Formats: sequence, structure tokens, C-alpha cells
Amino acid sequence: MSVRDEVSKIDGTRTEKLAELSAIIRNSGDFEDGIRITIENNCVARKIFKLFKEVYDINAGITVRRRYGFNNNLIYMLYVNNKCDEILKDLSIIDSLGNYLDCPREFLISDGEDMRAYLRGLFMASGSVNDPKTSRYHLEFVVDNGNYANFINDCLNSYNLNSKVIKREKNYMVYVKEAEKISDFLRLIKSYNGVMYFEDIRIYRDHKNMTNRLNNCEQANIDKIFITASKQISDIEKIKENDLMDVIDDKLKEVIDYRLKYPESSLSELALIMSNELGYHITKSGLNHRFRKIRDIVQRLGENGYV
Repeated sequence: MSVRDEVSKIDGTRTEKLAELSAIIRNSGDFEDGIRITIENNCVARKIFKLFKEVYDINAGITVRRRYGFNNNLIYMLYVNNKCDEILKDLSIIDSLGNYLDCPREFLISDGEDMRAYLRGLFMASGSVNDPKTSRYHLEFVVDNGNYANFINDCLNSYNLNSKVIKREKNYMVYVKEAEKISDFLRLIKSYNGVMYFEDIRIYRDHKNMTNRLNNCEQANIDKIFITASKQISDIEKIKENDLMDVIDDKLKEVIDYRLKYPESSLSELALIMSNELGYHITKSGLNHRFRKIRDIVQRLGENGYV
């Protein structure tokens, strides 16, 4: 079930229904000849029909057509020809003189539940949320007016959703990008199945990303160990090539023997192996000190032209 399908089945008080219907008509309606609403979702079309009946005792007319083009979806057109001015004023879409309002009056959304109902209607009419399974986290609303876009942005940010507004050709887009905030919005409009689905995918993706990061870190550590060990073995070979094994001290001979015996071990692993086999404690820093001495010997050989 889509988020639209789910929230279209939510019932509410009369004021919540007014707020919901106001947002739907404001974003999907045309008012030049009565009230005409065009919507692509069957469940939302049924919701609009039900709201007109319950709030205004009006049976909206409805026609179904097929949209020809890219997706061939059905479109639902609902129309109301009586009480239109009364309805539009009641829903704060026009003022008492019949002028179109950029934003609804405060009375329509003054209550918290009414605000949530308005955002629910807005989502049904002009919102969309990406499926987190197939794409990036993205929630958006496309509206036709800059003042209205800022109004919606303020409503969303009153719930700390970190939404933003951008101009897009002739319209404006209000959007949210953060996964946690999108989940908060779905909870806000009471799409609880949507929240559960979204959170399941988000947790899975976060876990997968964490696993990838850990694997990358582990691989980086393996690469670092290999590079370090290779440099140490290269230094040891240069010491042997220059017949210096007889003149270096016993501690350096020990570390050389064990490095050649365990060429793929990290310093920590090598320190543990030597401690167990030699019967006295050797630390990683102690081994590192011995390898630095070997490095110094090789560098002096290079300065004297031997390597």
C-alpha cells in the first residue's frame, strides 16, 4: 500500500476534514468554472468525494479518463457546481471579496491536529516520497506560488523537519532530504505503515553502509600491514646483501628471524608470537624501535653508496 492510499483512509474531526480538503483543493483544483479537481490516485479521489459529502452534504461529480503519454495512468476529475464560493471561503482559498489567497488563514490550521491534517491533504495532492529501497531519500511538494511555498516550508519546519525551498521552472519545490526527517513527516501525517517500511529500509541501508565502511577499514589495515612488512623485509634483505648480520646485535637478529618467518603478521601479532616463543614480554613499540634501528642502518648504507 502506498503512503497516499494509507493516509486517504484516515478519518478525523470536522475541522481536520476542512483542513485536509483545503490543502487538496488548493493544490489540485481549478476554480474558474465551479470547482474542478484533477487527481491520479483512486483512493485519494474517493477521499475527496467522501469529504465533500461529509462536510458539505454535496455529491461531487466524477469522471475517469486515461492519460495518454508516458504512463497511460487513469486520471480522476471531480467537479462541484453549487455552493462553490461558500466552500472556497470556508476553506480559506478565497477571501470575503472573492480574491484568491496565497496562503490559508490561521484559523484553518491553528490546532496541531488540523495542521497535521492540512499537511496530509497537501501530500495527497502534491507530495511524493522516494522509495528508499530504490533511490536516495527524498520527500517533496511541488506548488505554484512562492509565498505558499514559504508557508509550507514554515509549517514543516515548525516540526523541525529541516525542509528547504527551491524555484523549479514555473513552480516551487519544498523538499526534505534527511532520512530521519522524512520518517518524522510520515509519522506526522499518520502513515504508520509507511514509517515502518521506511525505517526497515533505512536500518538495512545504514547497516549495509556500516558493514561496507568496516570492510573498507579492515582492507585498509591489511594493506597498511602488508606495505609495512614489505618495507621491513626489503631493509632486511639489504642488510643480508651487505653481509651485516654478523655485526648487528642479537635483538635485531631476533626480529629479523621472526619477520622473515612471519612476513604477513602485523607488529602486534609479531610481538605476541615472539613473547610466547622467546619467553619474555615484547611490546609492539619495542619491535617498532628495533625496525627503526634496521632502517637507520640501511639509510646509512645508502648514504655511503652501498645500496
